[in-house]
Amino acid sequence: MLEHSLFRKLPPWVQAELLTQKGEALALRHFNGWSITLHPYENTFVEVWAKFGVEVVGTFHQAVSYMDVIEPYLAVMPVPEGT
Repeated sequence: MLEHSLFRKLPPWVQAELLTQKGEALALRHFNGWSITLHPYENTFVEVWAKFGVEVVGTFHQAVSYMDVIEPYLAVMPVPEGT
């Protein structure tokens, strides 16, 4: 993958393509017809929103806590038993 500042300079469709091809998906959820995939990238999270062949890439501000990012995905993320 590319360094974060270079990644952000790419067009959004290239960002989405790179994340799909080379990124690791943590979770997938659905909201109002959108499929939203959460990817970790360089100590931050990136979401790819997809609907009707359109993909929108979003990153989170560094001030956002990890729990705020992951909370919408908790219902679909597997949690190991006994923890």
